[in-house]
Amino acid sequence: MAYNEDSSASGHDEPWIQWFCGLKGHEMFCQVERAYIEDGFNLYGLRACVSNFSDCLDLILDRIGPEDSDDSHLTQSACTLYGLIHARYIVTTHGLDSMYNKYAAKEFGTCPLVQCNGQPVLPVGLRDEIGVDTAKIFCPKCKCVYQPPPIRSRSGHHSSNSGGGGAVDGAAFGTTFPHLFLMTFNNLVPDPLPSNSAYIPRVFGFRVNQNAHRQGGNGGGAGGGGQ
Repeated sequence: MAYNEDSSASGHDEPWIQWFCGLKGHEMFCQVERAYIEDGFNLYGLRACVSNFSDCLDLILDRIGPEDSDDSHLTQSACTLYGLIHARYIVTTHGLDSMYNKYAAKEFGTCPLVQCNGQPVLPVGLRDEIGVDTAKIFCPKCKCVYQPPPIRSRSGHHSSNSGGGGAVDGAAFGTTFPHLFLMTFNNLVPDPLPSNSAYIPRVFGFRVNQNAHRQGGNGGGAGGGGQ
């Protein structure tokens, strides 16, 4: 689970989970209940996924403070572990309720497709394995998956969500969440896009024939067709 330039664990006074969810680019995360993390059954199988599992867990649960863990590798591993715990939590009843509130507030963003008219989206991972791909957004109206908007850094530049530092791992949300969410809250399922909603390219008001680009390419460009 990548963490960005704002992710230094030193100097923050709030609980670790609150700090983590408040980081720039982590708006799609919800705060996992402490009781859920303290239940060892919910963490079954995760020990092998991160190094220093016990120390990471102590850091997440504030059993050790940031001044006791001034180690970027430990912070990175704790972020990874929290992401994996998060993926399990958000498909529980309490987790779905937490994500419902964020969805209702459009905290996950809206669909970039114009025809969807600002339809709220849901986070999704294309794979459940850690380190394979970054988190995406799924639109329940057009049923398409998109890259999230780029994260704006302090300098005002955009950082890429396609891989590098700061990108959220798709495993933190998993492949199940958005679809289980819509099955649980089926009143939120929007009407599908009408069949006539697709954008139609036009030139001077006339619909562009689907073979026009192919024919243009064979002609060698404007004025290059010869006699």
